[in-house]
Amino acid sequence: MGHLGEVLLVTAAAGIGGTGTGGLIACLLRRDSSRMVSLLLSFAAGVMTAVVCFDLLADAGAPGGGRLWLTALGILLGCGATGSLNTRIGRRRKAGGGLFLAGLVMAAAIALHNVPEGMVIGASFARRAAHPAAARGALMMAVVIGLHNIPEGMAVAVPLISGGMGRSRAAAAAALTGAPTVLGALLGFSLGTLGPASLTLALSFAAGAMLYVVFGELLPESSLLWRGGAPALAAVLGIITGMVIVYA
Repeated sequence: MGHLGEVLLVTAAAGIGGTGTGGLIACLLRRDSSRMVSLLLSFAAGVMTAVVCFDLLADAGAPGGGRLWLTALGILLGCGATGSLNTRIGRRRKAGGGLFLAGLVMAAAIALHNVPEGMVIGASFARRAAHPAAARGALMMAVVIGLHNIPEGMAVAVPLISGGMGRSRAAAAAALTGAPTVLGALLGFSLGTLGPASLTLALSFAAGAMLYVVFGELLPESSLLWRGGAPALAAVLGIITGMVIVYA
């Protein structure tokens, strides 16, 4: 198997395999109680917040200087694009469709941010081809992305199932959100190295999309389902879990 074939295989396992696994886990969980749905949504929102703050934005703003303004621009663009998607889909919202809408928006946002993630994996393997000593770093990057794709898959499947979609279709939808990771890996490997400005904009755009989903959809829906302190604790635990996944 050539270098490119290895990159695509590893990235598919991290992207499609990670989100698909999360979707399957969500299907196996019982959600007879609205409180269970609330806790799952809050936990997923916490994980997403941690990934955005400790991973996406940390990498986007790392160059410093003028990149800070570019990062802010990317966040606003991501929020605006996702908000527009939210508004268009919301026009056809049906009874009980709030969680279904959240799942669709989350799926779109995750698919968007999986492209730059795949580009990072591809670029890491490209560097490994030139410097064999970087092999461990490239594989660890894929593993980390695969791990944090699991709760992302749950974040897609839980609201879709709760909104009326069949479990198998919801799991398939969760897995498909990881497919753009493969496209990103192909682009990243082909380019070899990513320009700092374009990478900053891509990562911050994805971060903005995720922040809109977390604060505009998941947390409000969770609060409506259970007005108590437990969802807040679940969100905090999600943030801690995401932090461990990113830094472990």
